[in-house]
Amino acid sequence: MDYANMEYAINKSKENPLLKKKLDSYTHSQIKQLYFIDFSLFFKGHLNTSSLQERFSLTPADALASFQHYLDCAPENIDLDELNQRYFQSNSFKPLFAYDVRRTLTKITNGISDGFDAIEAQPYPIQAPSLLNTPDLTVVARLSQAIMNGNAVNVIYTSLSSGSSARDLVPHSIVDNGLRWHLRAFDRKSQTFRDFVLTRISKVSLLSNDNDIRETKRYDEEWNSPIKLKIVAHPKNVQFATAIEIDYGMIDGVLEINTNAALAGYLLRRWNVDCSVDAHLTGGEFQLWLKNRNEIKQVQNLAIAPGY
Repeated sequence: MDYANMEYAINKSKENPLLKKKLDSYTHSQIKQLYFIDFSLFFKGHLNTSSLQERFSLTPADALASFQHYLDCAPENIDLDELNQRYFQSNSFKPLFAYDVRRTLTKITNGISDGFDAIEAQPYPIQAPSLLNTPDLTVVARLSQAIMNGNAVNVIYTSLSSGSSARDLVPHSIVDNGLRWHLRAFDRKSQTFRDFVLTRISKVSLLSNDNDIRETKRYDEEWNSPIKLKIVAHPKNVQFATAIEIDYGMIDGVLEINTNAALAGYLLRRWNVDCSVDAHLTGGEFQLWLKNRNEIKQVQNLAIAPGY
């Protein structure tokens, strides 16, 4: 491979001929290591040499060399704890590489932490519908850092009911509900666990990680309440139920889905599952029906499900 002609996406705020020339001189493996360092600093806030060694099977000397390459490219991005060989995101940090928001959110959601998705990107003949809204990547990065390090955050949040205001949150998860991204967090204002739309968060400041244990995920009852949904072909809107059973891989005419109380409503709304007691919703979009509605009680999130 001609490494000098590899394509990678440099952050526009850092793009200059000297940096491009320097990056072009690195090997494929070295570029991947730089992505890993940059991604970890951006979305986790810190990184040590042992993490780099484990991820790429490097010797201590090679790991230090990789950090030196990164410092050569972006010296203002790192604060170094020399005693523990730990590298922290500096106050003046700007990511070295550019990141696609949708791919990055998918990576974070699935626990992929390499940040490396630009080099040798071979297009596949697959298309997906466009999203109408896209979260700000800097907001996502700050929230990711807070979750991974147990920090509370102060955010500016704009709601439909009360407009813009500052809130102190203790976040524990970023959630894709199929249409948009949410933050699941303890809200100190309402003293409850709630969902916050990522695109409505305009500013994030990291606070202390000395949080009350009752603000942590283990005390989020809806999140920790498992639910089994039993979904069948709609008894009134579908003429040939077998087609629906094949579509969704149903067993004995039933699709069983394990989820939790905090997410159940999103799932049912995304797939237009009729949740009415008597399956009375009409229209071609309602091809599925929730069979076991009576078995699911006192689940607040189900209020957004069709016909519930």
